[in-house]
Amino acid sequence: MARIKTDNNLTRKEVIVTKAATLFREKGFKAASMRDLAEAVGVEAASLYNHIKSKTELLHELCFSVANRFLHKIDEVELEKTGSVEKIEKLLRFHINEMIHHYEEVYVSDREWKHLSDPYLSNFQNQRRIYRKRFAAIIETGIKNKEVKSIDAPTAVLIMLHAISGIESWHRSVQKISAEELEENMISILVGGLVNR
Repeated sequence: MARIKTDNNLTRKEVIVTKAATLFREKGFKAASMRDLAEAVGVEAASLYNHIKSKTELLHELCFSVANRFLHKIDEVELEKTGSVEKIEKLLRFHINEMIHHYEEVYVSDREWKHLSDPYLSNFQNQRRIYRKRFAAIIETGIKNKEVKSIDAPTAVLIMLHAISGIESWHRSVQKISAEELEENMISILVGGLVNR
């Protein structure tokens, strides 16, 4: 029987989770089967169950590992003794880099979370809501301190996050600018549009 090949110091479970992210992005969570995943990993479907309980467990792991990275980052940024514009920029750069370097996981977390079941679904929706409120609060502080234009902060957060999720089309482009240029262009547009000059 074939064994799951590991590389880059990944555990077998991490290999499965990584392959699942690619599969869920390509086919969607509902359409992807354990047989598809076993084929992608290079083992019999039965062998997968030595490492994971179910397809749902993989979705849960993907969604919450991404959510936890974002929550950890906003915890860090909120504590910094910098202005709101710097905090906004730091969060946006983090989002952009996650979307560039962990595209599959972030994409699945952003698009397939609705297939989670409770209590995980409610918990995940709550984490997303809280994250957006905290991001909006940073913008609101910037508005109060006259660093940021007088805008509706929750709307600004939605617009910025949707713009970053558009990096999906950059991944699909045949001819594309470098990741560094993409990041700088996005920061210039998104942060530049907020700054109160």
